[in-house]
Amino acid sequence: MTPAELSAALLDIVTATIAARGGEASVSIEDVRLDRPKNREHGDWASSIAMKLAKPLGTNPRELATELAGALARVEGVASVEVAGPGFINVTLDAAAAGTLAKSIVEQGEAYGHGTGLAGQVVNLEFVSANPTGPLHIGHTRWAALGDSLGRVLRAAGAEVTNEFYINDAGNQMDNFGASVLAAAKGEPTPENGYPGQYIADLAKGVLEREPRLLELPAAEALAVAREIGYELQLQEIKDSLARFNVHFDVWFSERQLHAGEPSAIDAAVERLRAQGHVYDEDDAIWVRTTDFGDDKDRVIKRGNGVYTYFAADAAYYLSKSDRGFSLKIYLLGADHHGYVHRIKAIAGASGDDPAKNVEVLIGQLVSINGAKLSKRAGNIIELNDLQAWLGTDALRYSLARYPADSPLTLDPEILQRRTNDNPVFYVQYAHARTNQVTRNAESAGVTRDAFDAATLEHETESVLLGALAEFPRVVQQAAELREPHRVARYAEQLAGSYHRWYDNCRVTPLGDDPVTPVHHSRRWLNDATGQVLRNALGLLGVTAPERM
Repeated sequence: MTPAELSAALLDIVTATIAARGGEASVSIEDVRLDRPKNREHGDWASSIAMKLAKPLGTNPRELATELAGALARVEGVASVEVAGPGFINVTLDAAAAGTLAKSIVEQGEAYGHGTGLAGQVVNLEFVSANPTGPLHIGHTRWAALGDSLGRVLRAAGAEVTNEFYINDAGNQMDNFGASVLAAAKGEPTPENGYPGQYIADLAKGVLEREPRLLELPAAEALAVAREIGYELQLQEIKDSLARFNVHFDVWFSERQLHAGEPSAIDAAVERLRAQGHVYDEDDAIWVRTTDFGDDKDRVIKRGNGVYTYFAADAAYYLSKSDRGFSLKIYLLGADHHGYVHRIKAIAGASGDDPAKNVEVLIGQLVSINGAKLSKRAGNIIELNDLQAWLGTDALRYSLARYPADSPLTLDPEILQRRTNDNPVFYVQYAHARTNQVTRNAESAGVTRDAFDAATLEHETESVLLGALAEFPRVVQQAAELREPHRVARYAEQLAGSYHRWYDNCRVTPLGDDPVTPVHHSRRWLNDATGQVLRNALGLLGVTAPERM
């Protein structure tokens, strides 16, 4: 019996009890969600539904809990039900009912843990969005790991998610970038407000290979060529770096799209906001009344000289997401973007959306790695490429994803490079590799999955391990709802611990010449189920699940 099946049985009982008492309370499957007791002596699952419903039904919580417990005890697969404290209902399953979960997990495979809780949500998830004027740095590395993991978790919970990278490829920064590349090609110093670093020299070399006549072109044309080819090369490096980091984007959205055409998307955005009643003209400028939506001041969207502000591009970009059918827009931004929260919320409100429902802005905090060296190419940043070469993709991705986005983070490279249990990613990956080794040994010993008797899985560590496996779908759902993929990482570590303790106590293969018995076959299912769940969890974090270590 799975937790979902037990919850469904409890929902039927609660619904019938309300009707019998003539009550009008409405309950859903969420109301009867079961909890795993911290103390194993309190059973396999617990519910507090009696305390929630007692007042609406005009009864005592413990009395109602006793009534519900009596009905629940008659459900097939339930061994016992006890009422504790003010009205908690503690349920213990019989070994056969609990053990069937192992077979169910193996049969579901990669689908186990996936649900439909967020079905119908169409989400645009924007993250990283680095300027295409230089390599990705350590901050981008954290946002890449968190953003990609969040997208995977949201999809697992049933949402339709598009990962999007906003390319800030318009404005003065691109001209400064082009001037820097051109100066490097000429062997000249970096211009004022330009970009220094060996990577600029490397880009200049690439531009010259693509356009050998660069230095013979008129100044304006040479600047444009250096800017455009340099931009193309740098953007491709960003894409390649992210691909090596196992981070994938469905859409690469160029800011230039917003400025193109007559009228441009930005022109259209201003008029659309005006039609909503939130745009006004003052001092020869055009303003958006963002204070209507909690901003600290109204924002200029077009200056008196006719030049649009960054706010205009932000508004046009937000409207583009709405036009493409995204009911929810999630932005994952760096620690220096706190001021952006009110701004994007105000844009949502001014466009007719509900800022509380249609947009979320998650602010990630700073990350540092002890001993990390500044990039030799860029000179003033710690590059993703260098970190990946130093620590490896799995260690980086797992470590960055196992903490909440809003917590400052310092990683210890010595721990991340150890092949010991105090290295979290090694601990989890080793557990997965061990499940594969057990499977290989079982095959050699003639322990197959041809037979399964759930009732044989009665050791205490088997009950604990089955309980941990049962928690995975709920962990995924909560991680998606709360936008906290670190919950999956912490769960994987707890599951690995439960598995290692089970491994130490329960043999899958018989000793010596002892015969293969039903319990060995059943334990093979439990072993393989654990491997599947560890694999599924690591997959949600973008981390590999090695078969050997």
